[in-house]
Amino acid sequence: MAVLAIDQGTSATKASVVDDEGRVLASASADVEVRNGPGDAVEVDPEALWQSVLRAGRDACASAGHPALDAVGLANQGETIVAWDRRTGEPIGPAIVWQDGRAAVVCDELRPHAERLAQLTGLTLDPYFVAPKITWLRRQVGPGPTITTTDTWLVHRLCSAFVTDAATASRSLVLDLDQVGWSDEACALFEIEPDDLPTVVDNAGVVGETTAFAGATGRSGGSRAVPVAGLCVDQQAALFAQACLGPGDAKCTYGTGAFLLATTAAPTRSTHGLVGCVAWRLGGAPTWCLDGQVFTVGSVVKWLLSIGVITEPGDLDALGGSVPDGGGVHFVPALAGLGAPFWSPSARGALTGLSLGTERAHVVRAVIEGIAANVACLARAAGDDLGRPLTRLRVDGGLTRSRTLLQVQADLMQVPVEVYPSPDATAMGVAAFARLGVGLAATAAEAVGGRTASMVVEPAIGADDAAERLASWRAAADATIPR
Repeated sequence: MAVLAIDQGTSATKASVVDDEGRVLASASADVEVRNGPGDAVEVDPEALWQSVLRAGRDACASAGHPALDAVGLANQGETIVAWDRRTGEPIGPAIVWQDGRAAVVCDELRPHAERLAQLTGLTLDPYFVAPKITWLRRQVGPGPTITTTDTWLVHRLCSAFVTDAATASRSLVLDLDQVGWSDEACALFEIEPDDLPTVVDNAGVVGETTAFAGATGRSGGSRAVPVAGLCVDQQAALFAQACLGPGDAKCTYGTGAFLLATTAAPTRSTHGLVGCVAWRLGGAPTWCLDGQVFTVGSVVKWLLSIGVITEPGDLDALGGSVPDGGGVHFVPALAGLGAPFWSPSARGALTGLSLGTERAHVVRAVIEGIAANVACLARAAGDDLGRPLTRLRVDGGLTRSRTLLQVQADLMQVPVEVYPSPDATAMGVAAFARLGVGLAATAAEAVGGRTASMVVEPAIGADDAAERLASWRAAADATIPR
């Protein structure tokens, strides 16, 4: 018996078949092409998303020998939206990716209501989140189509349900953070009809059955229909996988962006530049978290490749690890604006401190240090909101292959950095939700299981040195923000 866990991400969909013990039997991946356009446009073909889900899921099942699946779990990008026809399920136009900045005009119009929206929803008024995008897209497509986050559309195609999970809904700017239900007041500000929004469901629980994955036999052994039983936004799924179940437990995922989340005991309105969200809801009982994000991280590595600074991802360590620091060069990873704790969508990336002595290795090292410094700022903000500093950081994602990044992160945060043993924490998290959803696990701790870090990196510099480096980077970041 096994669970098919699908992580529908920004640039690829990954799927893993996970057995009852949490072991990965097989994995597969399907790339997705993201298109950047004028006016901060970032779009993707919805049909390409759907086909990537089918291809990755079916390939993973085939590689695992078509095991009898107990359930399917789906993780999603969170803030990417799509307009579609509710009757046919057909998409209307491209999906608007979470990095898209065109909804800034909507945020500008609603700026007088920003404080009230933050109190209602826990979120900062920013085009990164869902509701501004929905309002902007509604003005483009008119009143006919349904507009939702991509998870609702994908689940509808899988099993005809019209739902979104509580964690994904909390990324919308129209979910009441305390009640974990749609806010009529917030919806009115964005001119969104609450009745047009999907039903908010727990992260673990059967929402329907799917026959989308050829060869799946289902729990009964005879039917190919498999329960869809685990749903979550990607970062909260990774938080769950990392067993960050208690207040103050924190993780950072380094993917297309970097996302630091810290579990909290109650809904929290950050006073230090983060946002408060639902981490997950199980059996009707929510758990909350603080969240901060660096919008461009893995995408910065792709940018370095595209302009020829590096020739392969391994150059991050080969070059960046060959020098002790950036040689006075600072990099601010604001290629799609600055997220938390700055919240400046109009900020742009910067390389500062260049001189005739600057070498390629210094630039690469500065990129690594810039990413780690931004994450360290998020960690400090989380500690300030929690009332105590973080004592460790659990990490996952593709860039954790860089030992240089891990070391710089530990140095700047002055805490141990623990590397998750699987490269696919998001899929492992949604697999755990799916196991809970069909009764294969009784508690969150049982669903997640015990996992030992594959590596622990300790700080190698002192606190004074770390503070000086962070202050220097922060000055460079502040200079990118338009005044």
